Amino acid sequence: MKTFTVPARENVTEANQAIFDTLKKKLGKVPNLFATMAYSKNALGTYLALSGGPSSLTAKEKEVVNLAVSQANNCDYCLAAHSAIGKLNGFTDEQLLEIRSGVVSFDAKYNALAALSKSFVENFGKASEEAVNNFFEVGYTNENLVDAIILIGDKTITNYLYAVTQIPVDFPAAPALSATVA
Repeated sequence: MKTFTVPARENVTEANQAIFDTLKKKLGKVPNLFATMAYSKNALGTYLALSGGPSSLTAKEKEVVNLAVSQANNCDYCLAAHSAIGKLNGFTDEQLLEIRSGVVSFDAKYNALAALSKSFVENFGKASEEAVNNFFEVGYTNENLVDAIILIGDKTITNYLYAVTQIPVDFPAAPALSATVA
């Protein structure tokens, strides 16, 4: 398979260089996966507009989706990044592992959201009727469902990009799920 390297700032378009500068100011670095999107003159800006858009889901709920989807897709890069972001949003290490497993004991809404996200991925876009029903039974709305699907798509994009590029993970590695959690 082709080997991918992370493009340097000087090797991307001027528009992407400006995005790199903004990311560096905001995050302190340009994450390798974002930099890899800059192989395309349009992908990085398009992706950031999608991922940074408004949502009816809270920051914590977004991380539930990100972690459940990334675990279902076995994306080491996104698991590492979103474990770090999840901690910044107040989740403990133990909670992050539960979310990744798709079974969340500490919050019924997060449990339904994680199960729905996992079901979508595992069933190739066709969540189980049980997962959808549980999602609505805990109080989520049609708007929340649409926003969850958009977020699942967002995370699938990055999971797939990492799967094909295997660029270096520049976040602390996420711990493996143990057999007792999964």
